[in-house]
Amino acid sequence: MTTLKNQIAVVTGASGGIGGAIATCLAQHEATVCLSGRDRTKLDAKAASLRALSQHVDLFPCDLTKDEQIEALCAHVAKEYARLDILVHCAGAIDHGKLAEAPLSSLDRQYQANVRGPLMLTQKLLPLLKKPRGQIVFINSSVGLTARPNAGHFSATQHAFKALADSLRDEVNADGIRVLSVFPGRTATPRIQALHAKEGRAYQPDLLLQPEDVASVVLNALTLPWTAEVMNISIRPMQKSY
Repeated sequence: MTTLKNQIAVVTGASGGIGGAIATCLAQHEATVCLSGRDRTKLDAKAASLRALSQHVDLFPCDLTKDEQIEALCAHVAKEYARLDILVHCAGAIDHGKLAEAPLSSLDRQYQANVRGPLMLTQKLLPLLKKPRGQIVFINSSVGLTARPNAGHFSATQHAFKALADSLRDEVNADGIRVLSVFPGRTATPRIQALHAKEGRAYQPDLLLQPEDVASVVLNALTLPWTAEVMNISIRPMQKSY
């Protein structure tokens, strides 16, 4: 297996949930981790907890709907590290509603956060990823494969997110860059807890995927020998409670 020691990783959406679990896993395996997210307070708390595991923890707040903040994050990574080994996309926005009623402003907001922002971040960091053999992870959703009722806007952005990953993979493999998409089912995170409340459904986190489950499969893919590339991983709860 490939070691992650001394590798540089940027994780968006790193203050909690799946992004937080992936950041923890990377820190445990001796990578230098730059945590990014919108909420500085939550990032500070996450960084403090990770520094009990590793001193190689950095943070830089970034809202992916703000071009200037994406530019600032990329400038920080270039200045501090001059290269990048791993980029994990785990930030985004979600909303639910029937297509006949959902406001287009909701689609615009989700497109900005889930498609345009991650694409801009990838474009800006790609030169740094080409210096070593880089890896990019797109944490998508099960609705990025199969659209479902009341999630048309979100599904559309996640299908676009998959298209970005698929196209990018074929463009950058020759540069020694691996691209992975992960499609989790419902996971025990605050986002899913809020969704269950909106649906009037009991929230039973023990019957859902755990963020650490997703982090585990990501770690496995990142540490594969460089003779292989995992392209797509679908993962869902073992118990079907929804």
